[in-house]
Amino acid sequence: MTFPESTTAVVHIDLRTGAAALTTAQAVRDRVAEQLGRAGLPEPDHPLLLVTDTPAGLTGHQLQYELLSNYRAVGDTRILVLLVGSSPGSYAGGEEAYGPDRRLVRPATLRASTIGLVWAGDLRSARTALERPEPDDPASLAVLVDLLSVPDVFVRVLEDLGGLPDSVAAPGVQLLEQDLPPEVRDRAWRDALSRFAGEDGGGASPVTLPPAARLPEPLGALVSGREGRPHGHRQPNGPADLAHRTCAESLDRVDDDLVALRAFPGLLSPARREALESDLDQARGYLDEFRALVERALQGSGSGAAAEAAARLGALGLRVPPAESAGERVGEGLRELARTLLDEGLALRSVAQHFTALAGRVEPVPGTALLHRLDDHSEEAVHRGSATEYAAPPRTPAAPLVLAGAAGALGGLWQGALLPLALVVPVVFVAVAVWGARRLRTGRRTARWTVGPRVAAVAGAVAGAAAAYATAPPAWLGVTGLLAGLGLTAEAVRRLWRGVATAWAAGRGTTALRTALDGLDALLAELVREHWAAEERLYCADAARSVAGMLRATAAAADAQAVPEPAAPAGASASGPYGDEDWLSAPSALEDPGAETAHDGADDGDWAAAYTWESGPSGDRDDPYAAPAPDPVPDNPFATPAPKAASADAAPWEETAARTPRWLDREIGEGGPDLVATLAGDLRATVMVAMKPYWGAVERGQAGALAVRRTEERVRDVLSDARHHLWHNGVLAPPRHPAEHRARTSAAGLLGTDSLRVAELMGRDTDGQAVVQLSSPEQGSLLSRDPEAARWIRFAPRTLQGEVETAWHKSGSPPPDGALWTSSGRYAGLIRLTPLRMGVVDTVLPRQSRGGSTRPDHPDDTDHTDGARGTYSSAGTETGGDEGW
Repeated sequence: MTFPESTTAVVHIDLRTGAAALTTAQAVRDRVAEQLGRAGLPEPDHPLLLVTDTPAGLTGHQLQYELLSNYRAVGDTRILVLLVGSSPGSYAGGEEAYGPDRRLVRPATLRASTIGLVWAGDLRSARTALERPEPDDPASLAVLVDLLSVPDVFVRVLEDLGGLPDSVAAPGVQLLEQDLPPEVRDRAWRDALSRFAGEDGGGASPVTLPPAARLPEPLGALVSGREGRPHGHRQPNGPADLAHRTCAESLDRVDDDLVALRAFPGLLSPARREALESDLDQARGYLDEFRALVERALQGSGSGAAAEAAARLGALGLRVPPAESAGERVGEGLRELARTLLDEGLALRSVAQHFTALAGRVEPVPGTALLHRLDDHSEEAVHRGSATEYAAPPRTPAAPLVLAGAAGALGGLWQGALLPLALVVPVVFVAVAVWGARRLRTGRRTARWTVGPRVAAVAGAVAGAAAAYATAPPAWLGVTGLLAGLGLTAEAVRRLWRGVATAWAAGRGTTALRTALDGLDALLAELVREHWAAEERLYCADAARSVAGMLRATAAAADAQAVPEPAAPAGASASGPYGDEDWLSAPSALEDPGAETAHDGADDGDWAAAYTWESGPSGDRDDPYAAPAPDPVPDNPFATPAPKAASADAAPWEETAARTPRWLDREIGEGGPDLVATLAGDLRATVMVAMKPYWGAVERGQAGALAVRRTEERVRDVLSDARHHLWHNGVLAPPRHPAEHRARTSAAGLLGTDSLRVAELMGRDTDGQAVVQLSSPEQGSLLSRDPEAARWIRFAPRTLQGEVETAWHKSGSPPPDGALWTSSGRYAGLIRLTPLRMGVVDTVLPRQSRGGSTRPDHPDDTDHTDGARGTYSSAGTETGGDEGW
C-alpha cells in the first residue's frame, strides 16, 4: 500500500467521549473541518484520521466507523484506530466463556486496506512496581496520540500494519522527547518576532541602497538609466539646439574679444573694449532666449501623460530616449530585492526603508518641480556672480612685482644732478595705472589698479639711487640701466594689464554667462532624463512604496503577535490535552497538568457499562469509563500551565515522574545560540510565502488597498500558524514553508542539547529491552511469538538526520535500514508493531433485529437510527433478522 508523499495534518477523533455527536456524515465532516480550519489547513485530498476508542467501542460505535470509512474525499481516507484498554471478552456459545483480552471483535467495516488498528491494552506508564496508573492513563495516552499525529509516523504505521495479519498490532515504544521549557520557547518566539520586525526608527537614519549593478536587473536598469543617461538630449538643429548654439557662439565671440582686450594694444585703444561689451550684451539676449525656452520646457512637462509630455518636449527640440524594455518584470525585481535583503538578515522595517529609498531613486521628478532652480541661472544670479566688476585682481602675481622692483632699481642708478631720472620708471607705473583704470571705467566708477607694482617700482628706484650714491657709476651705466628698466616696465605692464582685463571681463559677466548657459543646459538634460521611462519608473516607485507599506504593516502584525496574551479566567471552558476541540494547538501532555486526570478505579471487565452513558445528553457521570471533565487551559497556547496542586509530601520531581511514562525520556534544553536567529529566519521565509499573491498583484499593477488588506490578513494567519507550529511541533521541526537555500542548524544550536542520545536510541538492537510493550499481562498471551513477525519503526526529526548519521559513522555502528526522518514532531525513538496470534481478531457482520440481543455480554449494541438491538455473526455467516450495515 503506497500513499502520496504530500500529507496533511492528522485529524484526531476520540470516540470514547464524542461518539454521540457523530451520528451523521455532515457531523463527521464538520468535526474534521473544524480541526483543520483551526489549524489554518484546507480540506485534504487524502485525509488522515486518528480515532481513539476502546475494544468494546469497535462494535458499539459501528455507525461512527461506517461514517468515517465512507468519508468523501478526492483520494483515499486513511484511518488509524488506537484502541486502549482490555477487551470485554468474546461469546463463543455453549458454556465456554473467555475472560478479558481473549478476543478482539472487529466489525467488517474496519477490514479495508486503508484502515489499521493499534491495540494498546495497557499503556504501562508506571515507573515503579508500587505505582498503579490506569491502563488508559490520560497523560501517557496524550503522548501516544501526539506521536501518531505526526503525519510521517501515521503513514508509516499504517503501511506496516497493512503487511500484518488482519492489519492489527500491539505497540511497543521507547521515545525521547527533545524540547524547550514553555517559558524559554515563549521568550525565544517573542525575541524572534522583535528581531524579525525591527525597531521603528521613524526614518531618522537614512539607508543606502546597493549599487545599481547589485540590484535585480529590472530595478538596476531603471536606476542606472535615470542617473547615467548621456547628454544627447537636444535634437540636432532643433529649437533648443539652435538657441543653445547661438548663445554659445556669442560667448565664443566674447572670449575672442577678451583675448584681444588682454593684449597690449587693448590698453592703448578703446575699440576692443567696446567690441567686447557689444558682444556681451548680445550674449545676454541669447541667454535670455535660451532660458525662456528652458522655462517653457519645464512648464510644459509637468502635467499630462508621459507620452504627451514627451511630445511637447519634442516640439521644443528635445529628444527623450525610448524606454525599450526597462520597465519589464518590475514586480519580479521588487520580490527579488525583498528576498535578498531579508536573506541578509535585515529586519522588516529596515527593508521597508530600502524600498522607500528605491522609490526616491527611480521616481521621475516633474518639470514644474524644477522651475525653482531657474532662479539660480537668472539675470540677478548673473549679476550676483559679477560682484568683482570694479575690483582689481585679488592678488598680484609675483612676476610683475619682481619686474617692477628690478625696473625701478635699474632706472635709479643716477646721482647728483641726474638723480631725478630715477623717478622715470615709478612715474611710468603710476601713469599706466591711471590710464588703465580709466580705460576700464564703467559709468561713474573706474576699475581699481593694483598698488603693489607701483610700490615695488618706487622701492627699486630708491635702492638703485642708494647704490649709485655709494659706487658713483659712470653716466653710460645709468643710461643703460634706464633703458633696461623701461623694457622691464613694459613687460610688467603687459602682465598687469592682462590680469586686470581678465578680472574686469569676469566682473562684466563673461564667466557668469558661460556658467549660466551650462547650468541651463544641464537643467534641460536633467528634465529629459526625468522623462526617460517615466511611466515605468513611476510605476516602480509606487509599487516600491506599496511594498514598503506592506512590510511595515507586517512588522506591526509581528509586534502584535509578540505582545503577551492574557490568560483565560480560571473557570473558562476548554478542551482537554487530547480532546477533539483543541488537539492541534494543545501542548505536550507532559506539560499539561490537566492530563493527569484519570478514571476512577473500576472493574476493567465491566466494558458493557462503559458506553451506557452515551444514551443521554449528559450521560451517567458516575460511570467509571465516562470521559473526565477537562481542566481549563489558557487561551494563549504560549501561557505556561499552572501547576496542579500536589500533596504536601510530594516533591516536584516525584510529581513529574508520576506524569511521565517509563517509555518516554525527556531532554529539556535551555535554548542554543542559534535559536532566535533560526526562528527569525523561519518567519522571513513564511512571510515571503504569504506575500506571494501580493507580488502577483504588483506585477499586474493591482497592488491597491484590497491587495494590501488581503495580504495583511494572510500575514496574520501565517504568523499564527507559525506560532502553532512552534508550540505543537517544537523548534527542531522546520516550518511549513522553510527557506530552501538555508540549511537548518543543529539541535545544539537550537535546543542546547546533543543528538547523541537520539543516535543511540535509534541504533538499539531489536531485543526485548529496546521498547516497552504497551500490553496487559492478559493481552500478552495473544501476541505472536515469532520475533521476525514484528515490524520496527526507527524515527527522528529530519533536522537531526545529518547529526545522527555522523554519530553512527563516528561510532562505527551500521545505520539501521528504513529509518524514518519525520518532517515534524518533537519525538525520536522506536516503535514495534507486534501482530496478534491467528484467531484472536474476530471480524463480524452486524445485523439488525427487532428482538432482544443475542449477545448478553454486549448490552450496548444499539442501532443509532431506530434503537434496535444488533445481532452478530462471523464474517460471511447469516444469523437472520433485518440486515444492518
